[in-house]
Amino acid sequence: MNQHFGEGYAESIAKDQVIAELGGRTVEQAFADGADTRSVWKAVCAAFDVPERLR
Repeated sequence: MNQHFGEGYAESIAKDQVIAELGGRTVEQAFADGADTRSVWKAVCAAFDVPERLR
């Protein structure tokens, strides 16, 4: 996330953005609930239209 969004914005996304693909949770909440990194990144990519080459 830092590479694509920059450190400050990535941190904000992780803490503040509720993502439907994560069951209505933030990235931090998903990780706290035991979600794996790959599934979280896929959800972020879908929610923020991350280019295919970075997925």
